[in-house]
Amino acid sequence: MVVLSASKLQKSFGADVLFDNVSFHVEQRDHIGLVGANGAGKTTLFQLITGQMEADGGEVHCSREAVIGYLEQHACNDPHRTVLEEALSCFAPLLSAEEKLHEIAVQLDHSADPELIDMQHRLQEQFESDGGLTFRSRTRAALLGLGFEEQDLNRPMSTLSGGQKSKVGLARLLVSGANFLLLDEPTNHLDITSVEWLEQYLQDFNGAFVVISHDRYFLDKVTRRTFELEHGRLATFDGGYSKYLEHKEEQREIQRRHYETQMREIHRIEGIVEQQRRWNRERNIKKAESELKRIDRLKEELEVPESEIETIHFRFEVPPVSGNDVLVCEDLSKSFGSKRLFDHASFTIQKGERVFLIGENGCGKTTFLKMLTGELGSDAGRMRRGAGVQIGYYDQNLSGLHPNKTVLDEIWDDYPRMTQTMVRSALAIFLFKGDDVFKPISALSGGERARVALLKLMLSKANFLLLDEPTNHLDVGSREALEGALKDYEGTLLIVSHDRYLINKLADRVLRLTIDGVEQYVGNYDAYLEKMMGVQKIAASPKPIKKPNAYQQRKEAESAKRRMAGRFKRLEAEIEQMEQQQSQVTAQLEQPDVSADYTRIVEINAQLEEIQKNLDALYEEWETLGEQLNEA
Repeated sequence: MVVLSASKLQKSFGADVLFDNVSFHVEQRDHIGLVGANGAGKTTLFQLITGQMEADGGEVHCSREAVIGYLEQHACNDPHRTVLEEALSCFAPLLSAEEKLHEIAVQLDHSADPELIDMQHRLQEQFESDGGLTFRSRTRAALLGLGFEEQDLNRPMSTLSGGQKSKVGLARLLVSGANFLLLDEPTNHLDITSVEWLEQYLQDFNGAFVVISHDRYFLDKVTRRTFELEHGRLATFDGGYSKYLEHKEEQREIQRRHYETQMREIHRIEGIVEQQRRWNRERNIKKAESELKRIDRLKEELEVPESEIETIHFRFEVPPVSGNDVLVCEDLSKSFGSKRLFDHASFTIQKGERVFLIGENGCGKTTFLKMLTGELGSDAGRMRRGAGVQIGYYDQNLSGLHPNKTVLDEIWDDYPRMTQTMVRSALAIFLFKGDDVFKPISALSGGERARVALLKLMLSKANFLLLDEPTNHLDVGSREALEGALKDYEGTLLIVSHDRYLINKLADRVLRLTIDGVEQYVGNYDAYLEKMMGVQKIAASPKPIKKPNAYQQRKEAESAKRRMAGRFKRLEAEIEQMEQQQSQVTAQLEQPDVSADYTRIVEINAQLEEIQKNLDALYEEWETLGEQLNEA
């Protein structure tokens, strides 16, 4: 059964056409992902469906059986209610019936009126039929599943952050009884555990939903169809996000081949026309005119492949070499007042590693990064950075940007040695072109501000990047560009992220921050998940496991060997680079102007000692890894 159909929808804002001739339908159990670049009109399409905005043309038809529930990106809530009361507010009829039943019960304590008893019986039956016995427990389960603690349920809404209010709105929507959900970025503000709970809920959801999300891992988990809004048109694809990408690439290839075939035919006919004209006979001229008409027809039918949506493309320059131990943390602890975040957090990050820090919202991940930058101190323990480590920090709140500055000045003030041409060229790579560079930071969208912050990070040439939720605010194209840049980055990474797609692409190791410290897992997110599930199965099993999992052990051994081989190759390149640097510095001692300058000789010798120290560490690690690889 079709729950919603849209036909030839049009929407413009002034002279800018957002989309035109958009048609689609949604079946009663469709699970659909709506994708497209920022600004393509996805949220506007939702608002046309709900009637919050009027279309310029076309129509939307919703079936009588459909009950639409809409989660906006920035949902508003009643500040005077508690968290639980706000989530329960979708059950107004049940709450009213519950209150009425309570009033009748009080009256019956004083008088056994037969009419009251009859009314109570009828109300109770209707109450139970409408879900009155379970609506409170279902609401509580949704709030807890989305990351709230039991003690949070009585907090006033006015004390919550914007992200927490959005989670309450999501919980209210999920339990509301709507059978057709419109979800606009529902995973924003959720930690990984809460996202996984939401995934399971949506996988089991018996109605239809359309979800806007930039979380590709999430889309693959919960969707079975994909709508793409691009170039003002909507295209539909079977399958989740990964399947959509495959179909999209196949379509592009077919379009490209068809276009090339058409162009070859046009060029062939143009050659015939040119030959006919050179012969310059009446019969040839008529033939040329006939062929020209044929060319015109072909050009009218010519299907030019659609250009891809413009996105950023960048890479980090090769950073300066750091020491082997980039970061050593020993028994770090942090509390705020009576709230303990974590104790005894210990780990080491070595040069070239790509490490991800995960954990529940509020466990202290951002605090941990700020401790590493020196912005916050620890309550106990110690932290040591390696030699030559230069930190570059990306703040998820983008608080390092200055609202009153223009985009141009934001970059130029931090890098005054760059010429205006150089700054504008760098900004153009991040899609700030023409007069866009004169926009104030305060006028930019979240995605645009994120691009400015990424450009500043790229220009910093740091060799140890601390990134706090770097894919927040970015559309899919920008996320993919960032992934590519980080994959090619030759420095060291410590990233806080709930983007499981990113973790799977990049992670060498996953650190899970808990109140008792740091748990360490070798590999990417899928490997972490496998190990966590294995631990849960062992805990749930009444019998001890007698035999190790040989297949899993083999997989882990092969994975570890691949990582060692990759590190071994990187070490060889680093050693070669360091030896070249040593030769260049040694050559300075032989220069006539240096040999007579005692101060300069002392400086160069100190530099050579530092280089030799780093080389010795690299040689030692190279030899150890070589032995391990031979034994593996």
